[in-house]
Amino acid sequence: MGLMKMHRWQFFKRLAALLSVAVLMVTAGCSLRGEGPTPLNPKGTAGEELLWLIYLSLGIMIIVLVVVFALFFYVIIRFRRRKGDTGIPQQVEGNHKLEIVWTVIPIILLLILAVPTVALTFSQAQGEEPDEGALLIKVKAHQFWWEFEYPELGIYTAQDLWIPVNRKINLELTSADVAHSFWVPGLAGKMDTIPGLINRMELDAKEEGIYKGKCAELCGASHALMDFKVVAVSEEEFADWAEKMKAPAAAVTDDTARGQEIFAAKCMACHAVDATTPSAGPNLKGFADRITVAAFRPNTEEWIKKWLDNPDAVKQGATMPQVELTDEEIDELTKYLQSLKRDQ
Repeated sequence: MGLMKMHRWQFFKRLAALLSVAVLMVTAGCSLRGEGPTPLNPKGTAGEELLWLIYLSLGIMIIVLVVVFALFFYVIIRFRRRKGDTGIPQQVEGNHKLEIVWTVIPIILLLILAVPTVALTFSQAQGEEPDEGALLIKVKAHQFWWEFEYPELGIYTAQDLWIPVNRKINLELTSADVAHSFWVPGLAGKMDTIPGLINRMELDAKEEGIYKGKCAELCGASHALMDFKVVAVSEEEFADWAEKMKAPAAAVTDDTARGQEIFAAKCMACHAVDATTPSAGPNLKGFADRITVAAFRPNTEEWIKKWLDNPDAVKQGATMPQVELTDEEIDELTKYLQSLKRDQ
């Protein structure tokens, strides 16, 4: 009897531990709702459809869990060993009705989940041609940054993907090097970017705001730092942004003339400051208006200088060449970069 009590105590300890983990997972998921758009609080049509599928899956799993636990506790209480029991309980086997029930029910549950999953997968898949009236944006992933091209507007930019709210956005995604994955949790699901292949996806934003994006495919040393932002604005603000991006760069002032000379001599081979010109590296038009440097550090004088001095130390594995710069050149170049605003 003592041994049986010990085994029961161990069982209930393990059960308590499992329930604690389950509660933590549920509460952690709920807490995400207070931190802006996430897969559990989407602000786009595709994200809302995926959330409905999450709820359907969760509902089915909860029903199964409740039934299984109810039967489990009923059995261990109803058929527990009682005081004075010394024999072996009656052995029952070969109940065909039960076998049919526990075979048919899982099949039905799988169909309930599979049918809408397959239907949603095909409905969100994009054909060879973009939807009429949608804004087409070409996305190219690099180690470890994102390039965005607006072919209808003649604009090239990087890191910040500007879109108008309440309008379909068709994305054509590819990669310049290795496989990556484009993911904006607050708007839509994931789509791989593969060298030599174009994948398509559609998204929209129903509310203005900044939506954080991630690379969701392990792609190298700084995969976790390969972030970007989707900036959703009104149609009027988007049109204003596009006009400013297409405008010629502002005249260089006396304060930034030296920095512009250094940029032309040592950086222009990879970077452009004209958004109508493609470049090998990130296009820097409007660089001073961006929130981050290297996609994850604050856009401050300190971090710009660290980036220029040693890019690999800031973002390991970055393909930005190490250019020899003196402290004076870094200071002047930083001053020039901080002058690259859209409205100038």
